[in-house]
Amino acid sequence: MMSSYRRILTLPGTALFSATGLVARLPISMAGLGIVLLVQASTGSYGVAGAVAAAYMVANAVLAILQGRLLDRLGQRRVLTVASLVFGAAMSGLVWSVEQGWPLATAYVLAAVAGGSLPQIGSCVRARWAFVLDQPAEVQTAYALEAVVDEAVFMLGPILVTLLATTVDPVAGLATAVVAGVVGSIAFGAQRSTEPPSHPRPTSGSARPPMPWRTVAPLAVVSACLGVLFGAAEVTTVAFAETQGSQAYAGPLLALWALGSLTAGVVTGAITWRRGPDVRLRWGAAGMALAMAPLAFIDSVPVMGAMLLVGGLAIAPTLVATMAMLEASAPRARLTEGMAVVQTGLVAGVAPGATASGFVVDHVGASQAYLVSLAAGLLAALAAQTLPRSGAGARSASEVRDRDAPDLLPPPAGTPHAGIGVLGTPDPEQR
Repeated sequence: MMSSYRRILTLPGTALFSATGLVARLPISMAGLGIVLLVQASTGSYGVAGAVAAAYMVANAVLAILQGRLLDRLGQRRVLTVASLVFGAAMSGLVWSVEQGWPLATAYVLAAVAGGSLPQIGSCVRARWAFVLDQPAEVQTAYALEAVVDEAVFMLGPILVTLLATTVDPVAGLATAVVAGVVGSIAFGAQRSTEPPSHPRPTSGSARPPMPWRTVAPLAVVSACLGVLFGAAEVTTVAFAETQGSQAYAGPLLALWALGSLTAGVVTGAITWRRGPDVRLRWGAAGMALAMAPLAFIDSVPVMGAMLLVGGLAIAPTLVATMAMLEASAPRARLTEGMAVVQTGLVAGVAPGATASGFVVDHVGASQAYLVSLAAGLLAALAAQTLPRSGAGARSASEVRDRDAPDLLPPPAGTPHAGIGVLGTPDPEQR
């Protein structure tokens, strides 16, 4: 089963950019929680801490699409270098302002700057895989690998930042996230051999290839609904654990959820699917909704753990199918931008989901708050039904995309992709 992963990771440069991408992505799961722990320790208020973290997350969601567009136009190295330095400076200023007791308005502004400049490494990694691989089945394996990496990031990051903040110093957890983000992003961007070519703004008389909004918009809606599901489920699980006697149960329960997703992600990448990503996405979204249905009726920690483990099996396959469908539809000149749109939807849904879940917990009860996740899952499944039905595999979708985008710029001469793909087959951009 692991031969699929071995094949893509032995290609020149792929293991290195995937590994550095993992390090660079750690702030995604560490920075928000680190801000909460730092500000709460300084002000004594969870409300203020949550508001500062919200400023960070909202700015990240709003500006991610702009950064994705710049990554396509200017290239990953230039944009990631600038973004990572701005991110590091803003986060350092945030820590300093909180520690020195500056006005809270300063913390909000610096948190927003940090969130808006957070390097979009997840989109960049997937864009690189789409560039260096020629076979759609191998691109799917790569996306499954990155889904597994994402799960590892979300399992490791919160544990690391909490451990450092509570046993060393509140600054230590956030500082680790900043170092990982800045160093990892710069190291990632410095790998030129696997960097996709930039696609500068078209000159007068030519136009950018159109974004396939008929596909991208429903994908963004599905992702936003899944973001609501994730945000609600996390808050609800913490509250459920407290009603069962200890919040300490929340960590293992959420880890089991992530473990289910990680396991399914590994299997997904090793399978050659006969159905296209649109079919898999519809089934996956329906499966996630179905997995949420019984949780409101469970009153046992072991049973909840088992159900979350099973429910997690639907997460990675759904997200892999989402990115595979986007990759098969978006023109290469706007691929990173398209991925940023979808990932922004995912991020943007987390805060409303957490808020809605918290409201239900306060007014009705912990277990009943899982109904928020159920409702979000049902909306995701309905939105998935509006996606175009390909009736064909990923290869034909990719070929259609490349054929319909004749104005894309070819890779520079002399690169491994100037006419020949890394597998020795004609590069899709040269078909």
